[in-house]
Amino acid sequence: MAADEFLADPAELAVKLGRSEDDTKLLAALRAASRRFRGQVRHPVTFVADDVVVLDGNGRGSLLLPVWPVTAVASVVLDGTTLVEGTDYSWSDAGILRRLGCQLWPDRLRCLQVTYSHGWNGLDELPGDIQEVVLERAEAAFTIPVGVQSKAVGGQSVTFGAQAAAGSTEAWTKAVDKYKVRASGDV
Repeated sequence: MAADEFLADPAELAVKLGRSEDDTKLLAALRAASRRFRGQVRHPVTFVADDVVVLDGNGRGSLLLPVWPVTAVASVVLDGTTLVEGTDYSWSDAGILRRLGCQLWPDRLRCLQVTYSHGWNGLDELPGDIQEVVLERAEAAFTIPVGVQSKAVGGQSVTFGAQAAAGSTEAWTKAVDKYKVRASGDV
């Protein structure tokens, strides 16, 4: 199992469920929740070194890199010319790529190629809201039978909300919206 396979700690889920942290069903639920989150935000979330992206210019002084946090910008190439950090551009960990010297990014499609590193290194750095929604989704997948909305056994009945069964809680939706890939025109 890869160290960054899960977006939440299996031991934490194990405590919530009263299971062993190496329980295969528990790990499968956590793996599925992590995959689902990654799929909906459209990036790995965990650290990626030297990712190369081709971006559209926006005619403004700043644009957003698609994924944050940004940990390094190795190169920015504009129409085949390599720009110099500190002279031609600057960047922030929030993923803002700013043109310097009263220059603007051209308003052209596919004019920029950026090589940058982004994401979080392991569970210790991963934001708590990501971990929480992944744990909630994994717990729901582990405990709620697929396709069941209401269940009665003896004198007890339990009804599961459609949101819990589908994994689209308000917290999930907010986390996906917060961390999803951004368009360069979002600045």
